[in-house]
Amino acid sequence: MFGLGAQELMLILLIALVLFGGSKIPDLGRSLGQAIREFKRGVESPDPAPEAKPDPGQKPEGPKSA
Repeated sequence: MFGLGAQELMLILLIALVLFGGSKIPDLGRSLGQAIREFKRGVESPDPAPEAKPDPGQKPEGPKSA
């Protein structure tokens, strides 16, 4: 896994703990998990059909005066 050993992982976790504090670490993990899930869902689902755009040469229809 990227050539990281136990010491490197412990150092990264220690730095994250110092930067964010103990109470924010679970929130960061939860947010990261949701982001990964949303990304996978977006990659797996097909793109929606594009909506038809009006022809720029036509005048838009509006209220007609009598």
